[in-house]
Amino acid sequence: MIRFGVLGLQLTELFVSSVVHLLYGFYIFSSAVAGDLSQAFRECLFKPKPNLDENRDATAATNVENLPPIVLVHGIFGFGKGRLGGLSYFAGAEKKDERVLVPDLGSLTSVYDRARELFYYLKGGQVDYGEEHSMACGHSQFGRTYEQGHYPEWDEDHPIHFVGHSAGAQVVRVLQQMLADKAFKGYENTSENWVLSITSLSGAFNGTTRTYLDGMRPEDGKTMKAVSLLQLCRLGVIVYDWLDIPWLKAYYNFGFDHFGISWKKVGIWGLFNCILGNTGPFASRDWILPDLTIQGSMQLNSHLHTFPNTFYFSYATKSTRKILGITVPSSMLGIHPLFFVRVLQMSQWRHPPDVPPPYKGYRDEDWKDNDGALNTISMTHPRLPIEHPSHYVVSDSDCQPLEPGIWYYKIVEADHILFIVNRERAGVQFDLIYDSIFQRCRKHVFRKSPPTLPNNIVADDE
Repeated sequence: MIRFGVLGLQLTELFVSSVVHLLYGFYIFSSAVAGDLSQAFRECLFKPKPNLDENRDATAATNVENLPPIVLVHGIFGFGKGRLGGLSYFAGAEKKDERVLVPDLGSLTSVYDRARELFYYLKGGQVDYGEEHSMACGHSQFGRTYEQGHYPEWDEDHPIHFVGHSAGAQVVRVLQQMLADKAFKGYENTSENWVLSITSLSGAFNGTTRTYLDGMRPEDGKTMKAVSLLQLCRLGVIVYDWLDIPWLKAYYNFGFDHFGISWKKVGIWGLFNCILGNTGPFASRDWILPDLTIQGSMQLNSHLHTFPNTFYFSYATKSTRKILGITVPSSMLGIHPLFFVRVLQMSQWRHPPDVPPPYKGYRDEDWKDNDGALNTISMTHPRLPIEHPSHYVVSDSDCQPLEPGIWYYKIVEADHILFIVNRERAGVQFDLIYDSIFQRCRKHVFRKSPPTLPNNIVADDE
């Protein structure tokens, strides 16, 4: 009887979670459509005025071109410029600086695949996922083609600032390691110094216990439970990509085109094979969730370095507090409805006693603080399997001047999406966070080889 009661509670929670996520997805989609229709209506009524000050614009453009771009990299289920109409994943933060790029990467593809896509988005050319990786994962070696790179001059003399949200931060770290390893065919001169700085906003460095709540098995961190939110997500994504409706995929794309699971290519039997788990990204585990488990993150981190010539800064978010020694959600109204239940569940997470812990020294209490999607301990800096150099920051004056090769991190009271999509939710905090990020990036516009800190320029010149 107790077993049936527990099963009933689990199914109820699954139903509620599914409905909440579907409603939020519909809200985002309908907001994008409404925004596009409103924009089109305004353009019909009010034609834009011609620019009469071309000389001033030309001068401004020249000055902007001298700045290294700041590249904003979205997280899971995210989107870049050009998707979902005029909706901004970063809630318009890209307008705070003159030279910001917002690439559109696969929203559910693996960290590896997204890092490859990000490179070709910047340099131009056809995305090459690598022959060995493509064969192992069962997809095409080549993806979309960028006829013109968004920053083709990118090299060690023209480095870039990266800002990654959630899984986007880990994507940038993998990309930097690929640059150091010269992993791009035809680009033998790449190096880690192509990256000037990395700023993480709720970055997924060490995995999250939410993956297990959503359906990943804690035993291995790779496979999914038979009945779970992730299984429903898997089925929805497979059908979406199989239907391959052009206008819909142009509006939003999960990023699995290189797997070729469209009905035009695989037919009805291909759909059944994907659903049964015989083919596709979920069969080969070449998608984002295995990379976000603690085990998957440790596997990634074992190959990733913190480089001595790059500046690193991290904002870790937290929506919990302790009451009488018990970790609970910090607010009923301040946490987005999409995350409130998950904040509570993650704060009470217990690793199954009959399953070996993901690493030696694991303790449940270390993973209680969270923002509804990631654990706070995971967001500060790379910790597993080896902890990287770090420095806790209370105020910005604690890290002036910044030193390269160290992860400076600050803990912010916020849920996982407070600083994206909806600017009004964050209020003044939104401006404080992004103004701080962009100002920090612009303080390190130029770098010599080896890099020179601002207060050491005179000494180096001598």
